[in-house]
Amino acid sequence: MNTVLSNQPRSQSSASAYATLVYALQALSFFTVIPFFAGVVINYIKRDDVRGTIADSHFSWQIKTFWYGLLWTVVGSVLSVVLIGYFILALNFIWLIYRVVRGWLKLVDKRPMYI
Repeated sequence: MNTVLSNQPRSQSSASAYATLVYALQALSFFTVIPFFAGVVINYIKRDDVRGTIADSHFSWQIKTFWYGLLWTVVGSVLSVVLIGYFILALNFIWLIYRVVRGWLKLVDKRPMYI
């Protein structure tokens, strides 16, 4: 018996389940920051497993959301000394909510994210 192992997920639904888990962790991160980091770790670990599925574009969307969100959080925190940082932090928070909600809704509709 000759078996070929594949990195592809068993089904589209399992790939979507990973993306759903990461969206849930990102949403939970609005209350505590640890899930935000856990979500991006899952993205990087499972990225090869979701290649070729709709979840692939969602993983890219989630990874970009993490890195840009982290960047603007750091910039806003540093600039909060001169008060403009609070404005940057508020805009970043709104942008993060938008990214999580928009991505999750597209995933529920089984549509890929633009990248």
